[in-house]
Amino acid sequence: MCLKRNLLFFISLLLLLSSCSVKKKTNNYGRGNAVLTDASEARGIDYSKSSLDSYADLLHVKRKELNPNLYSFIDEWMGIPHRMGGATKKGVDCSGFVGMLYLKVYKEDLPRSSRDMSVIVKNKRTAQLKEGDLVFFSFGGRNIDHVGVYLHNNKFVHVSTKKGVIISDLADSWYSKYFTNAGSPKS
Repeated sequence: MCLKRNLLFFISLLLLLSSCSVKKKTNNYGRGNAVLTDASEARGIDYSKSSLDSYADLLHVKRKELNPNLYSFIDEWMGIPHRMGGATKKGVDCSGFVGMLYLKVYKEDLPRSSRDMSVIVKNKRTAQLKEGDLVFFSFGGRNIDHVGVYLHNNKFVHVSTKKGVIISDLADSWYSKYFTNAGSPKS
């Protein structure tokens, strides 16, 4: 009896954990791996739409406000796992991802580390951020140790150590706690 109860508890726990995972959807744009950041954002998304339309829905903007090259790049990398020092589709770290994104989408070469990137930005307040600006975090103390790229409406793309390349929200309690500064690279 106790074994059955434990087995039932274990199966219930597995089902609960699997239902809380990151939701992926398929589409006909890029690799088709646009990741929704949580289940609440999955409701109301029309999966038959193009990836760009899905990103517009996710970010609560009109499609014409999006840079197609940026979201195509994000779509290609969405879900790629974190790997410290990585810069390939087998694994990438935050600054490697941001550096490749900037080179491919904006034709700008950025420093390799998030700390060095933070030195070359013109700081902006959160309300002034535009698509493509850099957002910085300090998880381990006073030094910058994480970077992402701002999208729209507090959303940013980055490389999570647990979930790989994902879109998150600056207003999330975890990120708002460690957010340090943001801005656009000085030309």
